This record gives sequence, structure tokens and C-alpha cells, in this order.
Amino acid sequence: MSESPSSPPARPRNSVASEALDLLSSMRFAIALLTVICIASTIGTVVKQREPLSNYVNQFGPFWADVFGKFDLYTVYGAWWFLLILAFLVISTSLCIARNAPKIIHDLKNFKEHVREQSLQSFHHKALGHIAIGPEVALSQVSAYLANNGWKTRVQARERGVMVAARKGATNKIGYLAAHSSIVLICLGGLLDGDLLVRALMWAQNKTIYQGGGLISEVKPEHRLPTSNPSFRGNLMVPEGGRAATAILSMPNGVVLQDLPFDVELQKFIVEYYDTGMPKLFASEISIRDHETGAVTQALVKVNEPAFHRGIAIYQSSFEDGGSDLKLLAQPMGKAGAGGGGNSNKPFIIEGRVGGSTELKSEAQSLKLEFAGLRVINVENLGGSPSANGGTDVRKVDLVNSLQSHMGSGAKTRTDKELRNVGPSFSYRLRDASGQAREFNNYMAPVELDGQRVFLAGVRESASEAFRYLRIPADEKMSMDGWLQLRQALLDPAERERAAKRYAEAATPADKPQMTPQLQATARRALGLFAGAEGVKPGAEGSTAMPGGLPALSQFIESEVPEAERQRVSEVLLRILNGSLFELYKQSRQQAGLDAPASDAATQTFMTQSVLALSDSMFYPAPVLLQLDEFKQVQASVFQVTRAPGQKLVYLGAILLIIGVFAMLYIKERRLWLWLEAAPGQGEATRIRMALSSSRETPDTATEFAQLKQDILKDSV
Repeated sequence: MSESPSSPPARPRNSVASEALDLLSSMRFAIALLTVICIASTIGTVVKQREPLSNYVNQFGPFWADVFGKFDLYTVYGAWWFLLILAFLVISTSLCIARNAPKIIHDLKNFKEHVREQSLQSFHHKALGHIAIGPEVALSQVSAYLANNGWKTRVQARERGVMVAARKGATNKIGYLAAHSSIVLICLGGLLDGDLLVRALMWAQNKTIYQGGGLISEVKPEHRLPTSNPSFRGNLMVPEGGRAATAILSMPNGVVLQDLPFDVELQKFIVEYYDTGMPKLFASEISIRDHETGAVTQALVKVNEPAFHRGIAIYQSSFEDGGSDLKLLAQPMGKAGAGGGGNSNKPFIIEGRVGGSTELKSEAQSLKLEFAGLRVINVENLGGSPSANGGTDVRKVDLVNSLQSHMGSGAKTRTDKELRNVGPSFSYRLRDASGQAREFNNYMAPVELDGQRVFLAGVRESASEAFRYLRIPADEKMSMDGWLQLRQALLDPAERERAAKRYAEAATPADKPQMTPQLQATARRALGLFAGAEGVKPGAEGSTAMPGGLPALSQFIESEVPEAERQRVSEVLLRILNGSLFELYKQSRQQAGLDAPASDAATQTFMTQSVLALSDSMFYPAPVLLQLDEFKQVQASVFQVTRAPGQKLVYLGAILLIIGVFAMLYIKERRLWLWLEAAPGQGEATRIRMALSSSRETPDTATEFAQLKQDILKDSV
């Protein structure tokens, strides 16, 4: 039997550890880690951090939102893998410094004066010459010249002559140490000021993340960090006239409360705006009351101008509503056949505070009204001139697309920009029993759009959508009472019947009195369809009946009229509807004790927008329309409070990084050797051989060497 080939010798047990150490301390490994951190930081910049999970679901979809969440992409800078990579980068860069620092220090001390004369001939920059002075005098002159020009020299006397080794720009190697040390310091500062210490403290003290709601004072101690916490970064919201002493630290799946050793009281909030509506300046006049001494300190906090107390910085972060008082006028928006008409739809008053809620009960359901916010200044782009024809002719409106085209942005224009403050607006949410909510945003004052003053009432299904606005025309008193009275009359069957009769009588030709009943029936049907009082058989299979408005008329025509006759019937039906609504408008004004409307362009514009607003209001997804009647604004300032022990390390690292980069880029190390010996057979003469090397070859190197050669060998013979 043949012998098996001998196996290779076993690897030494320490070889794996040695290779791992070499990998960790290698420059390519550090650069790879730095690249990964840069990519992760880019993701953290592109993807908004620490947003509610529902926002990510709306943006990415349920599947990818869950995938990204598993990789902690919504909290990149606090993710375990990001901190692990950062820690490895610190270790790798530290090992690089530890491995190369002795070599650099040794190189800084070494002038390489032991170079042989023959080796100088192999340099790219070299020269040979004779000067008519003795070696000792030549050495003295050369040494003085180099010293005067910033060269550090070392002289080695040999049997045949003297070797002068000089160097310049040694700080280039110091730049290497400074740049790498800066990376270590900045990463350490990031680790100290990140979530690492907070999580370690929570683990050591058995603290847990709080995932509930309610008042801060009701949160239990196991969710609070002590005032001795060495590192934290949280938000503190303080309303005007109020005070707070507990910061909120956002965590991936909840919050942790950080108790502060002082109270912050907001005396006054100051805000100034640009013409565009963007804040130009916001600042806070605060009082800081120390818990231990009771001393009160006054301070003014501006953006990038923080206040400091007991090692904690208080930055001006943003501002919010601090609980403004609102007085709202609720206008019922009942549909025909659902409580419309009569005295059941009278307006009523609702009072509340931003951040609070109340119950809103109707005949059909009970909703929770949440007061979301108040904006006193709204700058919108309202460019463009009024329409030349005083409005859009309803007869030319596309019935099918009318809802979409007239419930667009409140700032929608088609001409040049014209920024204008349109006054206060407030937002609120209506939440049903299942927890689903719609968000609303209504303006207090009418806004001029296309030459017509309109009240804007916005609605959207979720925060990811833009608001769609119902545009209600303002009457001659700059209120929406005229339109509301017209809508109330439209929902009343008796008023519709009267308007249809009056229209038929006015529109019937004198020579054809037999047309009156037919015109009255058509007007009655048009008003009933428009008010949503009469059902329509859906045209296409699977489609649903429209609740009213112009789409209901469109659906009626598509289901009841042959296709060849639809265009003509549509024009006739719209003409009858417009005339009937005008009669209805005159009736509503008469009942309100007002004069009959004038037959002019202003009335035509009002009626045109009224018809469109009435149509859109049939789709308004709320039982009431809320108007802002009065308000008392209360501002709140949002501060960022930080205790950052790593901040000084980051600043020091930044300074070292600047020094290191400038040293490596703009300083180059040069070494110069000069061999001086007595010139044989030439009496008092010295033979000089010189050579120059540079850490980075540039055109300036040749110029510098030429100047050295000219200055040192100027007396060459």
C-alpha cells in the first residue's frame, strides 16, 4: 500500500489572530468601514428619521416599510449595526495609528545621514559642482544657508568628507497622525453623544421605553432617566406662561423621559416672518429656575444661540401652538332626505383648545372632534388677474370632471406668482367610532381667487395627501351666509317646488302656456337630482349612485338619455338648473329680508361659483362645516436640550482634521543631501555632490532644486 502524501504543516495557532489583527489595522478595512458609514448616513439623510410608522407605510407600502424597519433604517444613527460599524472604525483607525505612529516618529527623528555618496547619483534631482573654498568654510556656509531657509540639518563626518542631511516639511507626516486621530475622536464623540450611553444607562437601571399616552406627570419612574444622566438629547415644549422640566427622548418604538435639574419658563415668544410666510426670526425669552439652589436666570434663546445651565445646552428648535383657544361656528351640512330643511339645521357654537377634543353628535353618528392646530399667517400664491368674463359659465362645465377640477388646491393659479397673506386658518380631525379620521383645514377669511372671493374648506383622507378645497363664494357682506341660505333652500322640498314653479312661469313663452307644467316638472327633477333628493339608476355595472350635484345630473343623462341626444339634453338641463337655482336664490334672500339680487356680472359670478360649490358640497365628508369665529393664540416654543460630553471631542477632532488635511495636501516633505569633500588637485576647493527627494513630485520640486543648486553652487568653478 502506498503511503499517503504528507499533509501540510499545521498553521501556527496565533496566525489567525495575527491575520485578523492585520486586517483590522489595514487602511483598506478602515476605508471600507468609512464607505459603509457614508452610505448609511446618506440613507439617514434621505429617509426621514423617527417618523410615525404610518408615514413610512404610506410612503413605501406595507411590505417595504416592514423590511426597512427590520434593518432599522428609520433610526439609522441609533441602529445596532451602525454603532457596531462605528466602533469597528474606531478600533481599526486606532490600530492604524498604533502600527504606523512608531514608524512616523522614528522617521521624524531620522535624517538618513548614513546615505552613501554613490547613492546620491540615483536620485532624479541631482547636481555636482566645485566651489573655490575649503571644505570647512564650505560646510559653514552651506549649514548657515540651509538654516536661514528653514532646513533642519544633521552633519556626519566621514573619512573622506562630510555628509550633510537636511529635511523640510516634516509636518506632512504629522498631518497623517492628525487626520487619523480626528476620525477616532469624532467617532468617539458620536458614540458618546448618541443613544449608546442612554441605552446602557437604561439597561443598568432597569428603565424601559414608554409607549403610551397621557400627561407627562403621570408617567411612572421606570420610564424616566435621572438628572445625572451623562449624555442625552431631547425635546422640551413650553407654552407661553408655562414651564416644563422634563425632556422627551425619542426612541425607535416609544419615548423615554429625561428629568432636568431645572425648570424652563417661557416668558415671551418672538417670531418675525419674510414676505413668503417663512419665519425670519424666532426667539424665546425664558427663565431658568435651578431646582437645587432656587436661583432664577433670565436668558434669550435664538436659533444657533443657545443658553447653557449646569452643562446642559438649551437650543431654539422650532415653535408650535401652545393650546390656543378657538370659538367655532358649526354650519350643518345635512343632505336632502337626511334631516335637511326645517329648523334642525341651525348653526351652533363649539369652543375648544388646540390639542384638545370634544364629541360631535349628529343624527347618523357620533364623531370625535380633535382640534389640531391654528395658523395665524398663511402666505399663498394668488397671482393672476380676474377672469374676463366674470366667471365660468356653468353650461360649459364638464359634469363628470367638475368635482375634481373645482376641489383642487386653495393656492392653485395659472399665472405669475403673487404672494399674499390670506389670514388665519385652523385644522381639525373628525374621528369615527372605528378610529379612522379625516383631517380638515379651513380658512377664516375669504380668499380672492380668479376675481372671486371664496371661503376655503379643505379636507384630506391622510397626512400623505394634499388638501382638496371646497370653494364657497362670499356674498356682498363678505360672509358665506348667502351661499348657506341658498343651500338650505335647496335642501327644502317646498322651496324647490316653489322655485321650479316660478322658473317655469317665467321661462314659458307667452304664446305657449301649455309648456308650463312640463318645464315645472323638468325643473323639479333637475333640482331634486342636484340636491340628492332623487335617486338615479347607475349607468355602468358596479357603479354607485351619486349623492347629488352635477355628477348626479351627469349620471342621470348617461342612464336615461340616448348617446346621440346627451349633448343637447345636457345643455338644456343645465340651463333649466341655473334658472331654477337663481329663483331659489331670490327666494332665500327674500326670506332673509334682503333685496332681490341685481342682474349684473357680480351676481352671475356669485351664482356660477355657488352652483359649483353646491355640487361639491354634496361630497363633503362631514356633517358640519366649521368656521373660525374667534381665537386667542397661545404660542409654544420647542427647545432641544442636550448634554453632550462628546461635543468637545468632536470639536477637537474637527480641528485636527483641518490641520491634518492641510498638512497632507499643502505641505510636502523634502530631503536634501550634500556630500562635501576636498577637491583633489585643486588646492583650496571643495567638491559638492547634492541630491533632493520629495514625498510628492510636483513642478515646484524641480524649481526649488534649481534654486538650491544655484545658491549653493554659485561659486562653482
